[in-house]
Amino acid sequence: MKKSWFAAALAVLFLFSLSGCAGSSSAAEEDGKLHILATTYPVYLFTTALTGGMEEVEVTRLINGEVSCLHDYTLSVNDMKAIEKADVIVMNGAGLEDFMSDALDRSDAAVIDCSEGIALLPAQGHEGHGDEEESGHYDPHIWMDPDRAVQMLENIRAGLAAVVPNLAEALQTNTDAALELLDPGRQGLAGPSLCALATGHSSLRALCTDLSFITFHDGFQYFAQAFDLDLLRSIEEEEGSEASAQEIKEIVSLIGEHRIPAIFTEVNGSDATARAISRETGVAVRQLDMIMSGDGVGIQPYIDAICADLQTIAEALG
Repeated sequence: MKKSWFAAALAVLFLFSLSGCAGSSSAAEEDGKLHILATTYPVYLFTTALTGGMEEVEVTRLINGEVSCLHDYTLSVNDMKAIEKADVIVMNGAGLEDFMSDALDRSDAAVIDCSEGIALLPAQGHEGHGDEEESGHYDPHIWMDPDRAVQMLENIRAGLAAVVPNLAEALQTNTDAALELLDPGRQGLAGPSLCALATGHSSLRALCTDLSFITFHDGFQYFAQAFDLDLLRSIEEEEGSEASAQEIKEIVSLIGEHRIPAIFTEVNGSDATARAISRETGVAVRQLDMIMSGDGVGIQPYIDAICADLQTIAEALG
């Protein structure tokens, strides 16, 4: 599934050779800082984890507030100013930020694509993100798999080290610290992986006779794969575009067939159809966090959110 980190670093270096030299913007010249713009909350968490303690680096976040789906996101005037100010833009990639394509064409910032070298899954739900020919309708919610999150961290480290080589050692130290929390086994350290720490695979199997589940957001496919869950159906529901009668009928049928005790919505998403199905079938409605909003920094809020999602599923299906 994974490229070597060396290959990923080469890919990022090639990207920078096309993008031009970062750090030459007027913003950097004014205050002497490297201005890094992280597009989404997960990317912001990963980037702040790797740049913690670096006074010469400023990390800001493009998309703030309580958001769920970015299908129809439109850049604001403030967003455009943030992009213009950035020396480096760290993106999730995989088509999630296609709404930025025009703005990126006008920016001379270096761009780090966190999805570089990551095996992508086909999109589920009503629609894929982005243009069909360019994105191939891939699922961009790669951060929901801790193994892929490790790759995202490595891509950010390699990209930033290429832009500011003098920070390479500090970036590596911070990366090692983040990975120690996220995946001790990968670092050769004693201790359980995130999966075990969060009542993961073995505990879920012990608690739940059937790990089949249904979500009302298309962002949990990588999460299901990471923890060996059976994602029966994923409905991409937004305000004003609820599930069709046929989809509702299929979901009700699946609930009966698998004796599912609960269905899951996304914290910031619509729950209208889920509530209607709950009234008809008696199943509970529980919320899962896709980690698209929050006010934390560093790797710990990401770990806490994944742990909370696993605990929610264990309690709901156990």
